Amino acid sequence: MNHWYDWVPLMLLGSSLLPGLVIFALPERSVRLRTVLNLSGAVVKLLLVGWILRHIYFDYAVLFETRLTLIPQLDLALRIDPLAMLFVTLSSVLWLLTTIYAIGYLEGAPHRSRFFGFFSLCVTATVGVALAANLFTFLLFYELLTLSTYPLVVHRGSDKARRAGQSYLIYTIVGGVLLLLGTVWLYTLTGSLEFTPRGFVADLEQRHHPALILIFILLIAGLGVKAALVPLHGWLPQAMVAAAPVSALLHAVAVVKAGAFGIVRVVYEVFGVQFAASLGVAVPLAIVAAITIIYGSIRALYQDDLKRRLAFSTVSQVSYIVIGVALAGPVAAIGGIVHLVHQGLMKITLFFCAGNLAETLGIHKISEMSGVGRRMPWTMAAFTIGAFGMIGLPPVAGFISKWYLSLGAIEAGQDWVIGVLVISSLLNAAYFLPVLYTAWFGTPPERWPQARDFGRRETARALLFPTLVTGASALLVGILAATPFSPLAWAKLIIEREFY
Repeated sequence: MNHWYDWVPLMLLGSSLLPGLVIFALPERSVRLRTVLNLSGAVVKLLLVGWILRHIYFDYAVLFETRLTLIPQLDLALRIDPLAMLFVTLSSVLWLLTTIYAIGYLEGAPHRSRFFGFFSLCVTATVGVALAANLFTFLLFYELLTLSTYPLVVHRGSDKARRAGQSYLIYTIVGGVLLLLGTVWLYTLTGSLEFTPRGFVADLEQRHHPALILIFILLIAGLGVKAALVPLHGWLPQAMVAAAPVSALLHAVAVVKAGAFGIVRVVYEVFGVQFAASLGVAVPLAIVAAITIIYGSIRALYQDDLKRRLAFSTVSQVSYIVIGVALAGPVAAIGGIVHLVHQGLMKITLFFCAGNLAETLGIHKISEMSGVGRRMPWTMAAFTIGAFGMIGLPPVAGFISKWYLSLGAIEAGQDWVIGVLVISSLLNAAYFLPVLYTAWFGTPPERWPQARDFGRRETARALLFPTLVTGASALLVGILAATPFSPLAWAKLIIEREFY
């Protein structure tokens, strides 16, 4: 590493790794120091991200890359590119807000140093997944993500939490094994694992194509566990026994996004989207995503537990990303990639709201939400924005994603996808609108299950502030989608520079 630019990817990792390691060693009584370390690490990462974004946008020739040779011909390689920065920016912004939320949510709870230590490791692994320049590095950080999130899932220590953690480990370890098998097999055929725009396997002789199809299936299955593709999704609803900040982390910041992001890398930078289409694997992937979209929405309809309804909504919504990249066209790809950000903003808002309801009034079920909008109007206003976005109503961010996916389906000659999106939107409306009607127009009970008194405020500031910021952001990125620095503009830049 001869230039200081080579250290920038490591700086991005270190801004969360180093505070996390220190936090592990802190006694529980060190509340102020732990808070300072949490927030300072998140702010430093965000400032560094802003500086990198400026350089990439205005000077694409600048290369930030770190390479460490672990074994001959196989490097631990980190590279900053526009696609990586889309995921890193989302993770960094939401990490800061989730940290603020978690500090308020876990006030007075036991084992906070352990929680925030693993929380920081989880974000470090997520950034490593985003910056991985080859499949080997991706695999290492992908497995680190599994190991760092398991303690968060079981943090509460209840029987339900331990069962959920066991399910999570079984699913994700099996997924990791499948990903490892596909990676090793691919390396024996190509001698390379480097992510390359338009892929690196297309030059293999045709006799290797059956093997490549099987490798594609292995890689997508391994990644599909975290992306919650049906039938690999079973761990996600069970993991909702975890605390609200962990649920937000799983759904919007880290785990499911890492799976979806990995699928984007495999389709575009391992196989190449055109070669994947010629192999005949792109359309089946789109069909699996479509089944997941409809299945997740149908299952959400029958959940009275609010977090489980949101979990099945995630099963459905994350597959919008997958179907966008599987359609093998630039417009659909824009819709899929930008949904990585849009879904994150909307879903984290919804989980923050669910956490506010649980912590303030003891509400966990939709049947307990009658009239809650009168008691917690700001929280339910944010929830309404998130719900409208999931349905796809303009001008919230979700509408932008579905608009580009629909246009991309027409461009790719896959009109059936529009029917899937329409059915999904109707189902989204069916499981969100009754919640909103109950909350805003239902009759409040005489007593809430476990009401806490916050004086004139509806809930703690540390819980409400991140919720309002993410809710407003989900609305603003839709309203300002046409501006030069919107997530949509960045997704277009990715497609223009990287893949077509």
